[in-house]
Amino acid sequence: MTAKDHGQSLPDTQRAHWQHTYTRHPGMYGVQPSAPAVHASALFHAVGARDVLELGAGHGRDALYFAREGFTVQATDFSATGLEQLRASAQRQGIAERVTTAAHDVRDPLPLPDASVDAVFAHMLLCMALSTEEIHALVGEIARVLRPGGTFVWTVRHTGDTHYSTGRFHGDDIYEHGGFAVHFYDRALVDALAEGWILDEVHAFEEGALPRRLWRVTQTRPG
Repeated sequence: MTAKDHGQSLPDTQRAHWQHTYTRHPGMYGVQPSAPAVHASALFHAVGARDVLELGAGHGRDALYFAREGFTVQATDFSATGLEQLRASAQRQGIAERVTTAAHDVRDPLPLPDASVDAVFAHMLLCMALSTEEIHALVGEIARVLRPGGTFVWTVRHTGDTHYSTGRFHGDDIYEHGGFAVHFYDRALVDALAEGWILDEVHAFEEGALPRRLWRVTQTRPG
């Protein structure tokens, strides 16, 4: 039985699942930044970025790291609970003045003006329960809010991952395990999302105990 059988869409059930997960497991990913965030921070410094938009910030381990690194950070997530934890951590760390948050569903247009940020970061946000059409629309929105020459660093689980083609199938290469739905990427989708951009790098790496197999993608909005 699917979410739609209960009158709910998959994204709606995923929102509820993440809310419940953050409530039961505050700070579930710990306080140390992810490896992609450490890489992105060095890259953002190298290109002279000053402000960073993080999509899918969760409880904030990476957003807080960017703020400690001296960036002004705008953090969004569709979990209000995760963002509450992020704000509390920013206060404790004395960096609240460099961090703003907004509850936002990335299926909707980004709540930012055109060409208003230097860099965008999204760790596994683009491989959530989003259709290919919704992902293309989101990347278009990211291009809109980035300044010319701005950098976008993002990560996704790919079709070489152990969980690909297993679990509950929701169509469009989306499979669900343990309540979490993942859209797995092939290289053709990565390349399609980079059309109109400069594709700087597609880097394969692993994360976690399974391990999860991901790509870290870096692309630049042409100046």
